[in-house]
Amino acid sequence: MSKLFIIPTPVGNLEDMSFRAIRLLQEVELVLCEDTRVTGKLLKHYEIGTRMLSFHQHNEHRLLESIISRIAGGEVMALVSDAGMPGISDPAFLLVRACVSAGIPVEALPGPTAFVPALVASGIPCDRFCFEGFLPVKKGRKSRLEILSDESRTMVFYESPYRLVKTLKEFSVVFGAERMACVSREISKLYETHHRGDLASLHQEFMSGTVKGEITIVVAGKDGV
Repeated sequence: MSKLFIIPTPVGNLEDMSFRAIRLLQEVELVLCEDTRVTGKLLKHYEIGTRMLSFHQHNEHRLLESIISRIAGGEVMALVSDAGMPGISDPAFLLVRACVSAGIPVEALPGPTAFVPALVASGIPCDRFCFEGFLPVKKGRKSRLEILSDESRTMVFYESPYRLVKTLKEFSVVFGAERMACVSREISKLYETHHRGDLASLHQEFMSGTVKGEITIVVAGKDGV
C-alpha cells in the first residue's frame, strides 16, 4: 500500500530511537535521507539493510516528481533527517505537501527533537511558546526581531555556535538585558549542558570561550519570568 512515513531519528543518544521507528525502517522499501553516510551509520547500528536515497534541500525539487510517482505506484517509503524530526529546520515540507496533494497517506511518528527537551529543561514557562527555528542570517533578521520584541509567549530558537555570542547580544538589545533565557547545548548527547540566566549574563558567559555543539536558545516572553 502506498504510504510515506516521517520518522524522527536521535539528536544525540542512539537509545532515543523507538521500537516502532526501527521496525518501520526495516519494513519500508526505501529510506529517503539527507546524508546516506549519516543515516547509514544509524541503520548499521540497528542492523537494518533497507536501501537509501539521498533527498535534501539541494535536490528535493529535482527528485520530487519521481518519488511521488514511485509512492503512488505502490512503494512504501520513509523520510528521515540527519537528526531529529524531518520538517523541523530540515527537508520534509515539499514532499509531505506533494503526497497530500496526490492523495498519498502520510504518517509522522512522534520522537526525538532538540527544542522540546531544551524548552522543558529551561525553567522558563512552556505552557505557551513559539518556535522560531533559525533566524534569517542577514536579510529580514532585524525586522523579525523587532516583531518578536512584543511576543508574550516563550520563544525558542536554533542557532549556530559561531553566531551565538552575536545573537545573545542582539537579544539583549531588542528584548532587554534582564530578560531570562536558557542556552542548551548538545541535547541528548554526552556533554549536554543548560546555561540559565538573564541575557546580559549569558552573553558575558559565552564571550569568554569557544562555543561548540548544537545550540537551542529559549527566551522568556515579554512580561514573562
